[in-house]
Amino acid sequence: MEPSSMKNDQIFKIIGALSKRLSIKVYVVGGYVRDQLLKRDGTKDIDVVVLGGGIKFAIAFAETLGEDAGLLVPFEDFDTARFVFTNEMEDKKVVARVEVEFAGARKEAYQSESRKPKVVSATLQEDLSRRDFTVNAMAREILPDGSLGEIVDPYGGQKDLKKRLLRTPLDSNETFSEDPLRTMRAARFASQLIFEIDQSTYMAMKRNAPRLKIVSAERITEELMKLLASPKPSIGLWILYKTELFDQFLPEVSDLAGVEEVKGYTHKENLSHTFAVVDNIAEQSDKPILRFAGLMHDIAKSVTKEFVNGRGWVFDMHEHLGRKMVRIIGRRLHMSKKDIEYVAKLVRWHLQPIVLMDNGVTDSPVRRLVVNLKDDLSDLLILCRSDITTGNQKKKVRRLQNYDILEKRIIKVLEKDKLNAFQSPVRGEEIMKLTGLKPCPIIGKIKKAIEEAILDGEIPNEYEPAKEYFEKIKGKYLDDVKD
Repeated sequence: MEPSSMKNDQIFKIIGALSKRLSIKVYVVGGYVRDQLLKRDGTKDIDVVVLGGGIKFAIAFAETLGEDAGLLVPFEDFDTARFVFTNEMEDKKVVARVEVEFAGARKEAYQSESRKPKVVSATLQEDLSRRDFTVNAMAREILPDGSLGEIVDPYGGQKDLKKRLLRTPLDSNETFSEDPLRTMRAARFASQLIFEIDQSTYMAMKRNAPRLKIVSAERITEELMKLLASPKPSIGLWILYKTELFDQFLPEVSDLAGVEEVKGYTHKENLSHTFAVVDNIAEQSDKPILRFAGLMHDIAKSVTKEFVNGRGWVFDMHEHLGRKMVRIIGRRLHMSKKDIEYVAKLVRWHLQPIVLMDNGVTDSPVRRLVVNLKDDLSDLLILCRSDITTGNQKKKVRRLQNYDILEKRIIKVLEKDKLNAFQSPVRGEEIMKLTGLKPCPIIGKIKKAIEEAILDGEIPNEYEPAKEYFEKIKGKYLDDVKD
C-alpha cells in the first residue's frame, strides 16, 4: 500500500519496528490517547514522544518511507519534527491529511515577557506534567509490533475523562504561566468535548489572562478558530468572556455585554445574541471563518448605540462601521487579507436582505446584492438566518419563511438577468476601439455606467441593449475628454 493511503495502525507498525531497531522507547501521547478512550473517531493528528532525539527519530522514519511518502518539517529549537501524509483522489485533490509529530521528551516555559519558550530535555513523566490538562497527559508505548502498551497515566487523566472534567496536571498557575495559550485551549476543549472546567483551574485562567498578551497573534487566532469549529462554540466563547481572556485580544466582543435603560426602554443584550448567532451558524455550516463572521456581525453596536426620542435605542450604520472594525481586528489578529475581506463583506451586507423582503422593493437592490456578494451570497444568507434569535416561535417561523421567499426571488433574478460573473456586456477593449481612446479612467467610467444601468433595470443584461446604451451616453464622456 502506498504511504499516502496509510492508516494509523500501519504508521504505528513502522514506528514500533523503528524503535526496536534504534533501541529507543517511543510513546503516542495526548489527544490520540484521550480520543481512543472517549471512542471519538476522526483523529488526524498523532503526537509521538521519543525518549531520545525527536528530530533524529523523525528523519529515520522519513527515510524508511522514502522521499515520496510525505513532507518532513523540522523545528530545531524544540527537538520536534512534523511528518505530513496526504491522501489524494485521482485528480490530485487533497481529501485527507494526517500529521505525525515527533518530539523529544521535553519541558518548556515562557519567560516573563518572552514570546519564545525555553526548552530542555526531560523524562516521560516530566514531559506529561507539562501538558495542558490531565486528559491530555496520558501516553501509551508503541511496541515493536505496532500495538500499544498499557496507559501511562500519572496525573489521573482517566478519572477526569469519566467526570468530563478539565484539570491541569500541576498547579494551574504554573501550567498557565508556562504557556498562557493553554487558557484558551481550556475554553476550546470545553466546547469540543462538552467538558466542565475544574474550579481552581478556572480561577487560574482568570488570574493568568493578562499573560496571554505575550503569545503571538497567529497562535491566538489559530486557537480561536479551533474553538469556533466546535459543535457548540458558545460554550467556549462564554468562558473566554467570563475569564476576561477576550479582553486581552478581542475587547470589542466584551464591549457588547450589558443592557442599558432610558425612560423604561432597554435594548437587546448584544453579547448573548451574538453568541447565539454563532451557534446557529454552527448548525448550518462547518466553516470556522463564517462562524467568526457571526461573532463580528454586530461588533460595532457598542460604538453606535444611541437612545433617540421617538425611536428608542438605535444602532444606525453599525454594519458600515463594523466593516471598518473587522479590518482593524483582522490585522491585529494577523488574519489573511482574504479572510478579513470575506468577513468585512458579510458584516457590511448582513442587514440588506431584511430590506429586500418588502414586497414593494424592485429587483434592482436584489441585483446589487447578487453582484456585490457573488460566491459569498449563500454564506450571507446563512448568517442572516442565524441572526434570528427571538424566542417567539411564531415570529421566528415567519422570518425564516421570508428568507425562503427571498431566496426564490434571488434565483429568479439570477436566471432572468444572467448575473453570474457579472460585468458590462460591452467590454473595455471594445469601448477603446469604438472611442479611439487608449486605456484611461474614462473607459472605466463608461463601463461602470453600463453596469449601473443594468443593475437599475434600465436595460437588460444583454449585448445589443448595452451597445445601444453605450452609443447613447458616450458623447457625455467624450466631451469630458475634450474639456
